[in-house]
Parts: sequence; C-alpha cells; structure tokens
Amino acid sequence: MPRLQQRLSETIKELHSSGTHKVLRNITAPMAPVTVIDGIGEVLVFCSNNYLGLANHPEVVRAGIEGLERYGAGTASVRFICGTLECHRVLEEKVAEFFGTEAALTYTSCWNANEGLLPAIVEDGDAIISDEMNHASIIDAGRLSKATRKIYAHNDMDALTASLEAAQGAPVKLVVSDGVFSMEGDVADLPRMSSLCSEHEAILIVDDSHGTGVLGRHGRGTHEHFGLSCDSGGVDIITSTFGKALGGGNGGFVAGSSDLIDFLIQRSRPHLFSNALAPATTCAAIKALEILEREPERVGRLHANVEQMRNGLRALGYEVMDSPTGIIPIIIGDTAEAIRMSGRLLAMGIFVVGFGFPVVPEGHARLRVQMSAAHTSAQIERSLEAFATLRRAG
Repeated sequence: MPRLQQRLSETIKELHSSGTHKVLRNITAPMAPVTVIDGIGEVLVFCSNNYLGLANHPEVVRAGIEGLERYGAGTASVRFICGTLECHRVLEEKVAEFFGTEAALTYTSCWNANEGLLPAIVEDGDAIISDEMNHASIIDAGRLSKATRKIYAHNDMDALTASLEAAQGAPVKLVVSDGVFSMEGDVADLPRMSSLCSEHEAILIVDDSHGTGVLGRHGRGTHEHFGLSCDSGGVDIITSTFGKALGGGNGGFVAGSSDLIDFLIQRSRPHLFSNALAPATTCAAIKALEILEREPERVGRLHANVEQMRNGLRALGYEVMDSPTGIIPIIIGDTAEAIRMSGRLLAMGIFVVGFGFPVVPEGHARLRVQMSAAHTSAQIERSLEAFATLRRAG
C-alpha cells in the first residue's frame, strides 16, 4: 500500500503542476440549458448530452416518479431471477419498434451493453474489426473477448477493406463502429461500411449513443440519416443509451434479431450478473421515447441550434468542422490551455468543458461544445459573446 499510495500521490501532484488536473463541478439544480454550480451560481450549459432537452422535461420526470411509486427503488435482483418488471418489457418492445429491429435488451449503461454483447457472441478464431476512434467501451469489450482484434484507420474505408480481407478466414467477422464519434462529432460512413460487410459476410454493429435522437428525420440515428434499415441489408446490431438524448438518465440497450437477444439473455455476463435497470429510469426512458415519436420537430430544432452556434463560432474566427451532429469541437492542442479556457468561459457563466489526455490523444485537446434542442437563440448568442471575449483575450 505505501508504494501504491506514493504512486497515486505523485501522479496527482504532476497533474496539478501541469494544469491538467480535472475538477468535478457540483451541480445543485436539474440538468437544463440553465443550471446552478455550487460556488459559482447560474450558468448556461453547453457541455451536456441532453440533446433533445428531455433530462428535466416534466413528463419524463413524472414518469420516473410514477415508476418509483409503482415498482419501488428496484428489484434487488438480476433479470433472470426476479428482476424483470413489466416496464422492462414495455421499454424493450418500444426500443425494438422505434429502431426497426425484432427485439431489444436493456442494460444498466451502453458501456455495459457493449461489454455484454461483444465477448458473448464471438469465439476463438473470430475477428472484431474496430475503428481506431471508437469509444473506450468498444475497445474494452473487444479486449475482454476471445476474438482477434483488428484496428483500422479512422473512417478509412480502404483500411477497413484491408482488415476485412486479412480476416477472410475468420468464421465470424464483426465490424464495430461508433455512429457518431464523440470527440470529433463526425459520422461513420455507414453506407460504404454496410456494403463492405455484405461483400465480406461480416456483421455491422453500430454504437449510436451520440446519434440516437440526433440524426435522421425522426431521430432514429445514423442509419436513418443515411436511409439504411436495421437488418442484413443495413445495420445488423445497434447499441445505444438512454443517458443522452433519451431522457438523460442512465441505461443502455442492444437492438437486433430475436435470436441475438435470446442468446444474450442466456450468455451475456453483464446481463446475467447485474441488477435490472432501475424502474424510475426505465419508465422515464419510455416517456422520452414517446415524446420523441410525438415531437420529431425537436430534432429539427437541435439542428437549427447547431447551425447557429457553428456559424457564430466561425464568424469569430474559430475553426469548426462541418457535421450534422450535436457536437462542435474546437481544437486547442494543449490540455492545460483547454482547461484554462474552459475556466475562463465558466467565469463568464458558460459551462463548456476542456478535454485532454487520456480522453483524447496528446496534442489534440479541445473545447467540446454540445448543443440541445432546448437552447434558445438568445442563450446561444450570449455564449457567442463569451467566446468572442475569450478570443480577444488570446
């Protein structure tokens, strides 16, 4: 323990001295375009995954309360023992219907879903082919599996082709990608990926956590954005979360064929050994999906807000990439500088977080602006005034 304690203390001191030590901001109000940070006061939030503004929606909150009152705090059990409530079945049926799959299975997070999916469905000799910029949960899920792992250059279809050809002898080949890449805000080339998977008899799996509720006319995600279906002619398996656009709580899911979901119920370790999703979260997610189906115009409002912010940042001289997603990264380079800039924005009442290593590679630190359908035009203009002040300060 003394050696471990010394190592921990030295690392923390290095982070402080380099200006890269992360601080947890204590929020004392619900997540919304305006919230309250302990010791700072009211701030405009431009760093949340609350893409559709549903995290504090009255109907979502009420559904969570009703779920808590009806079912209690939880089942104190895993699903296959006595942990499956009626609300779990309703949510899973609703997810499958919304995404156009035969079935779906909920997990306590999308991280949990990815780790419950990949190791369960591959064996020795199979191949997992993964984009180099994939989410950490996909990377860790692949490491937990018995499959051979192949990494291809980010969104490079020639590199993916080469990886598929190299894995030609594998009995099962899985191509796994984020739909929307969380740090860059760019979108996977699903049409080309789907075509390559068909050509090479591979399964296409998409983690669409940042695409669900954001892309596509109805918010169904990256596959809808490209006009693809969720079957053997498009995307085979989707994983995603309820913790972003769909209510902002927690929980994730796998959506795919009925055989896949039944197999996961039998073999997926996180499903077999983790308590069921809490009833309050489950019922809140059901209501969030209902609102999205009822009000698809929320997706349009999100896109309009993204364009207002992106165009405003460009007019101020910031370099921002084109993307239909709710993520607008501003590359800074140095982690300490990104954190300092984040602090200066916060002092002006604008909550934007600086990201650096190990979340992104060294030298690629950035401010990541995230938009919501709930932001008003006036709130966006106020944030742009702060960015203007930040730029003038140098």
